[in-house]
Amino acid sequence: MLSDEKKPNPISMPDMQQSRDTRNIAIDKVGVKDISYPIVVLDKHRGQQHTVARVNMFVDLPEHFKGTHMSRFIEVLNRYHGGISVENMETILAEMKSRLGSGRAHLELAFPYFIEKRAPVSGARSLLEYQCRMIGTQSVNFDFILEASIPVTSLCPCSKEISERGAHNQRSIVTVQIRYSDHVWLEDLIQWIEECASCPVYALLKREDEKAVTEQAYDNPMFVEDMVRAVTEKLRSVERIRWFKIQCENFESIHNHSAYAMIEGENC
Repeated sequence: MLSDEKKPNPISMPDMQQSRDTRNIAIDKVGVKDISYPIVVLDKHRGQQHTVARVNMFVDLPEHFKGTHMSRFIEVLNRYHGGISVENMETILAEMKSRLGSGRAHLELAFPYFIEKRAPVSGARSLLEYQCRMIGTQSVNFDFILEASIPVTSLCPCSKEISERGAHNQRSIVTVQIRYSDHVWLEDLIQWIEECASCPVYALLKREDEKAVTEQAYDNPMFVEDMVRAVTEKLRSVERIRWFKIQCENFESIHNHSAYAMIEGENC
């Protein structure tokens, strides 16, 4: 075996990413996308919930560099294995900026979040999945957006008014993004949205529950416009929410298209 002094030096390889680019065009976002990775999410009732996220990691690239080092994104991600959460997102972004020599870093975590729900009459318990996302950006300051997509039921006021029997209803998705000054639990955000619809949806319903939710929706008809306005009123009443974007899509049951509405605003 060769001594340390006699070991051959590793072959020096060129760093093509750091070579100069002469086109004078900066890139806003460059990085890795759609990595499947375990994360930890704060759970209001159980402390933590472990889930698997689809991860996007980007930085900006100055005009004079040819490329970025893609492997460094994965190295940063692996340093926080088993402990990636909203609590350390700012730290992860700061390390991305440092490791990649960038002025701006962006991190997206899209994940399923599960909440136990009880059917309204039978009390039957089931887990309902909600698609959520955490979006963090670090430049001079740290910016964080929490997103949740909530399935609900909507019943058409027009159909109810003009029909002799029944009214058409459909499943809808309300997607809400918020910035806040103090922590907002996913459970609370989801409940606020569900209360603004004709009726919540459930993973498990017995016959007595099905009767109850059908009648609740019939007694509470809402257009897609009604729902985004109701959610806006609710979010404006929560002082710690600074900014919001609300989108609602109704997957129409009697049309071959969806109905859509969106409101974006700030809390003064």
